[in-house]
Amino acid sequence: MTSSSSDATETALGLKRRARRIGRVLTETHPDAHCELDHSNALELAVATILSAQSTDKKINEVTPTLFARYRTAADYAGADRTELETLIRPTGFFRNKTDSLIKLGRALVERYDGRVPAKLADLVTLPGIGRKTANVILGNAFDVPGITVDTHFQRLVHRWRLTAETDPVKIEHAVGALYEKRDWTMLSHRVIFHGRRVCHARKPACGACTLAKLCPSYGTGPTDPALAAKLLKGPRARDLAVAAGVDPELVPAQAVAAEVP
Repeated sequence: MTSSSSDATETALGLKRRARRIGRVLTETHPDAHCELDHSNALELAVATILSAQSTDKKINEVTPTLFARYRTAADYAGADRTELETLIRPTGFFRNKTDSLIKLGRALVERYDGRVPAKLADLVTLPGIGRKTANVILGNAFDVPGITVDTHFQRLVHRWRLTAETDPVKIEHAVGALYEKRDWTMLSHRVIFHGRRVCHARKPACGACTLAKLCPSYGTGPTDPALAAKLLKGPRARDLAVAAGVDPELVPAQAVAAEVP
């Protein structure tokens, strides 16, 4: 399949229009897109996001109910017993470094922000364990401040769609942000990440069962045969994703529906 999107002469206006079409298709494809880290406030989200490094959201969501019940405030983390905290978060990996970050985060919040998570990017990125990506997750999902989250899935997909050639996460954030309305940034991030986890995989994307096939200049990176591509879809809505792409849902095996989303 070919499209004008693969044309090296695509204009700035053409790029923006294609980007907006991609956004609209993603909205239809992933109506269930959301932050997959369970949380009920900004502190819980900050903690969960710090724990999510080198781990899966599913694993974090298994650990955090006990953690959040034990540590409810920034002061609780600031005064945490290191051994106890390490034991609770051990399953998430790199637990010693993460414990260090959580205790330091608690102390910084108590000392500088009266125990509250700040709602400004410039403040968030000064906190232990919180970089720009984490800050945007917190802003978008805890404070309803639009932000673009450039994780590995987001970076991979915007490159495949040739929305930007930038490789630095901050430059990617600004380049892609310029293509969309600011109010859409947070949900765009969720939808792109959902698509990257369920359809457009790193090693073998499900090109032949993708709703974005006609808009994607990288179409053909993965199998284009619907029967092969359908087997690559993942998650509880895998068969719905097939239908959305015009593919027979019966081609999606049961193990794909039951597969853990990466």
